[in-house]
Amino acid sequence: MAKALIQQLLHKFIPDHNVIKQHKNLQFLGNKLQDPNLWHLNRRSVSIAFAVGLFCAWIPTLGQMAIAALGAFYLRGNLPISVGLVWLTNPVTMPPLFYFAYLVGLSILNLPAANFSMEALLSGDILLPFLFGCLIIGLTCATFGYFGINAFWRYYVAKKWVTRQRTRQNIKNPFRAISYEKHS
Repeated sequence: MAKALIQQLLHKFIPDHNVIKQHKNLQFLGNKLQDPNLWHLNRRSVSIAFAVGLFCAWIPTLGQMAIAALGAFYLRGNLPISVGLVWLTNPVTMPPLFYFAYLVGLSILNLPAANFSMEALLSGDILLPFLFGCLIIGLTCATFGYFGINAFWRYYVAKKWVTRQRTRQNIKNPFRAISYEKHS
């Protein structure tokens, strides 16, 4: 069910991978875009995609999607998922999330708090705790994303396997020998 739901969402919002492979600006990648892990949903590629996408979401720069695409490409993770996860930090969520990263950086580096503003960030007054907080949160999210998706996938497969076994046990076997003895 979860895989079917994810596939429906991917087919609805992501362009067909054959169109992407034929794009003239991506021809320099050659046959590397033919790697099935970039497009299919399996435990390894989805786990890597979550790690790459969640880490890149915390990179405070333009081009997060391109960085996530390159990371997924070279680590052989699912490309659409890794690029899509970058949108966790969008123009609406970015200010509170980056402020939280700044606070994390302050607490880990044990620095005094300064006024968090765009001017202070651009002048470099709060740049070190901000970047350090983004790095720590990015690595933490990537680690939890990778192992969390891996564990969820294993749990889902094990649950499905148990359900399948129970279903098989409940089905009467039509080829089993029938006893015609009368019970008294």
